[in-house]
Amino acid sequence: MTYVAKPKLHHPTLAKNKVGYTRRDYEGKVSTLCAGCGHDSISAALIQAFWELDIQPHRVAKLSGIGCSSKTPDYFLGNSHGFNTVHGRMPSVLTGANLANRELIYLGVSGDGDSASIGLGQFAHVMRRGVNMTYILENNGVYGLTKGQFSATADKGSKAKKGMINADAPVDTVSLALLMGATFVARSFSGDKKQLVPLVKAAIAHEGAAFIDVISPCVAFNNHPGSTKSYDYVREHNEAVNRLDFWPSRDAITVDYSEGGVIDVPQHDGSIIKLRKLDSSYDPSDKINAVSHIARAAEKGEVLTGLLYLAPDAEDLHAHLNTYEAPFNRLGEKELCPGAGMLEKINAAMR
Repeated sequence: MTYVAKPKLHHPTLAKNKVGYTRRDYEGKVSTLCAGCGHDSISAALIQAFWELDIQPHRVAKLSGIGCSSKTPDYFLGNSHGFNTVHGRMPSVLTGANLANRELIYLGVSGDGDSASIGLGQFAHVMRRGVNMTYILENNGVYGLTKGQFSATADKGSKAKKGMINADAPVDTVSLALLMGATFVARSFSGDKKQLVPLVKAAIAHEGAAFIDVISPCVAFNNHPGSTKSYDYVREHNEAVNRLDFWPSRDAITVDYSEGGVIDVPQHDGSIIKLRKLDSSYDPSDKINAVSHIARAAEKGEVLTGLLYLAPDAEDLHAHLNTYEAPFNRLGEKELCPGAGMLEKINAAMR
């Protein structure tokens, strides 16, 4: 395989963000995925989101598991921290890293095989614990690296490239994330950058477990008539419940939406999610309502996209555990070894 390196020199007229970086500074290596793969569109959305948020790349830690999706962190934020874990185990490694250094921005990238099969238990527990992270699931319904077998997210009745019909019920990751306690749940489509970029920006700003399931068609094995994860199917059956815009601060905002009502949702860091309702009955702060909408859409064969749930009182794992404010990797011997007297108090509290 021929390795193609990107040029390091940038044109001097490229636009820069507030921290002095061009969009090119948020790119990674040249993708080795199939031409037209939806995963590359997700990488482009992540690059755009981090650039627009003025986040320095070295402040980001990106972790992944195994699969086509888990290769993608190599294709964006080349100057950030990165770790490719074993199959299905990204959530536990990310949890440990987050506990050691809470000052980094954590991004977990996974796929439907990595998260909904071997890593299903890990996925459930990282949502339950409220780890402060953005979890991106690149969902194509197949095992692309092993020639297109159905994954656990493939819809019942969908057809494989060679004609086989899937007889198993699917694992709906957004419903599972809701049930397990995620405080930010969304679904999008890799081909809808206008929706995906602000969703990613809002998820990064969210304090707690933020999950985005992105339908990302596999052009090699799952982009044909009969597939419910193909470009054509998602475009024809996409039902968006809302559209959002994201502002990183409380600066004056002037907007004019004619298609529906607008709701401002303040975040813990002072940023604002401006939510435009397309479905006037949809309330993203109502978990039961979200579960019902997702179930009804699934029955009709629709792909429900948008911000599906946002908890107004979200907290992360550090708040649950009441951890020390300083990152653990900066604590010295005095803080880590408080002495025999303190150890006795701790032991006494356990008796």
